[in-house]
Amino acid sequence: MRYGYWTPVYGGFLRNVGDEGMPATWDYIKRVSQTADRLGFDLTLVPELYLNDRKGPEAPSLEAWSLATAIAAVTENIEILTAIRPGFHNPQITAKTVSTLADISGDRFSLNVVAAWWAEEAKQFGGVFPPHDDRYVHCTEFVNALRGLWSQTPYSQSGKYFDIQNTVVEPKPAKTPKIFAGGESESGREAIAAFANSYVTHGGTVEEIREKAADVNARRERLQGAPFETIGMSAYVIVRDTEAEARKELERITTVDPNSPGYASFEEFRANSNLDLELSKREYSVGTRALRPELVGTPEQVAEKIKAYEDAGLNLVLIQASPLDSELERIAADLFPLLK
Repeated sequence: MRYGYWTPVYGGFLRNVGDEGMPATWDYIKRVSQTADRLGFDLTLVPELYLNDRKGPEAPSLEAWSLATAIAAVTENIEILTAIRPGFHNPQITAKTVSTLADISGDRFSLNVVAAWWAEEAKQFGGVFPPHDDRYVHCTEFVNALRGLWSQTPYSQSGKYFDIQNTVVEPKPAKTPKIFAGGESESGREAIAAFANSYVTHGGTVEEIREKAADVNARRERLQGAPFETIGMSAYVIVRDTEAEARKELERITTVDPNSPGYASFEEFRANSNLDLELSKREYSVGTRALRPELVGTPEQVAEKIKAYEDAGLNLVLIQASPLDSELERIAADLFPLLK
């Protein structure tokens, strides 16, 4: 099992709590990044959102690619998994950017390809926003272009969304960056099984993850000849000395306010996504269904649950917690020794 965390580009993770003590600033991100690197976390996921879906669209959020570059420069070991929505990017320029980031990071850079879901964000920032199933056609062409540009000189490709003619990208990455992706619909799972190295999903129960891992691995074996290298899941983690303390913290963060700034983006996410599970209002409190795994309790309780997920086929946990700097310290000190 590997352990990663979400870089808090939007000033926290909680939709019902205003000030989490983790501002959307490089100073805070730098502190978290270097803390996680020192503590031995394996990976950070840097989300790409041009509007803030946690604190509300008018709240500040940081840009993923600038952050990824900066994180690479101030850390030594952690893998930097940066999200990319193809609707906002040109594959030729992206291939060039990633080649440079691979060099800066010492080949610690990987990509999480995300089909966009937020129509208002695409409208404001000039993104391409195809119908749901076509978003995966778009993603597939984008990934094919990246791999072609990283391996051939010159490279050409024609398709529904991209027309690339005799493009040169030099230098190329020393190692081809790994591609992560997540999707729950039939079209999403099928496309991702064909183009990705690793699959990431929103939080689920142990049995839900067992079913999903078996399904997407079978698809990838059929389409690429081998299961996914990684099956990852988002999870909000609350570790306390007693279960009562952990449950008290859970209650604090899940008191839902329908008038909170992030509620509208939650409703749009549900409307523009084809999810395999209905989202509850409590799960809205954090996002990415990160409360559904119930990684809440004493270190022993949470460790036992993580081991059950490992048995179900999971090998990457993408942690959210608040405030992140101190919670990563707590998780490393109290939980990690029980997971070795």
